[in-house]
Amino acid sequence: MSHVMNTYARQPVAFTHGEGAWLWDTEGKRYLDGLSGIAVNTLGHAHPRFTAALGAQIGKLIHCSNVYQVQGQELLADKLCAISHMQEVFFSNSGCEANEAAIKLARMFGHNKGIDNPAIVVMEKSFHGRTLATLSATGNRKVQAGFEPLVQGFVRVPYDDLEAVRQLAVHNPNIVAVLVEPIQGEGGIRVPEVSYLQGLREICTSNDWLLMLDEVQSGIGRTGKWFAHQHTGILPDVMTLAKGLGSGVPIGACLTAGKAVATFKPGNHGSTFGGNPLACTAGLSTLNILEQDDLLTHAEQLGKFILDGFATQLQGVKGVNSLRGLGLMIGVELNKPCGELVKQALAQGLLINVTADNVVRLLPPLVMSKDEAQQLLNILCPLIKDFLQD
Repeated sequence: MSHVMNTYARQPVAFTHGEGAWLWDTEGKRYLDGLSGIAVNTLGHAHPRFTAALGAQIGKLIHCSNVYQVQGQELLADKLCAISHMQEVFFSNSGCEANEAAIKLARMFGHNKGIDNPAIVVMEKSFHGRTLATLSATGNRKVQAGFEPLVQGFVRVPYDDLEAVRQLAVHNPNIVAVLVEPIQGEGGIRVPEVSYLQGLREICTSNDWLLMLDEVQSGIGRTGKWFAHQHTGILPDVMTLAKGLGSGVPIGACLTAGKAVATFKPGNHGSTFGGNPLACTAGLSTLNILEQDDLLTHAEQLGKFILDGFATQLQGVKGVNSLRGLGLMIGVELNKPCGELVKQALAQGLLINVTADNVVRLLPPLVMSKDEAQQLLNILCPLIKDFLQD
């Protein structure tokens, strides 16, 4: 019996190694990875240039304190700001830490304006993490249950509903920020209208609020642009990143621009491991390889190919509610809970995931080929059809 704390309903398989979009288990069976460790393995597995860069860095320096300047951290911050048009970066180790930093920053921004009890607008069905503050911000009772009392200071409204946010602006003088995912990942790959983020930007600007975008799952090329909000032409005040930024090495980032810049001063926030040389090498290598190999264009084109493939193979199938996504962030919503498809796909050598009970979620590595995407469709579509006929 394992001594690992039982916090996951784990699938009965363990992987020993991978290459590109493939993984092998302890029995030598091969699996096509349609999940990327939940949007983490941007470059797939054992990418030769990525592993070479990490190996070289391990041979030089893994960690040094943030009491000192960290060269790799400055290079990665410069690169992130160049591709995002943001101005400052704080590095942490995970998405929830990046969101925690954003929440703290919003509160300090509010206090600096003389607001004693600053409040942040958050969305129904959102997911921002599992620390006490980020699970309080999350719009999912399953994540919150048993951990009350929750952290105060969050006001919840429906996703993709600008009027609800406008009403808050009229009635709640304590609001200082809006925290929102450009595409809800855990909430079921929910893609809002383009006008939604544009409208939120206008509301935040006119009320002197911070627009804070959680790009932890949707960022780093996954949707065909560096960041999902770039499809809408806006610039946030705060943006959080993690998951795909390090291609498997833990790293998080909280970026600021405009009126959010310089809110944190020395001593306000920190992290022992955040922005260590190894994690920053992983981040910089990931961004450079994505750029060199034009993987953003590839993600956009392959995502369309997969969505078109679903539309063709599942045409007229009763029980398919919708097909949606952007780039390689794809959801197939069925009319009933479909968690058992995860095990069925695993048996067929395909890794997928089900979120929001009835949405098959695909987050393939950005290095997946068209042939591999076709194999994914050829395995998954018959499984969905059989499942819906039962």
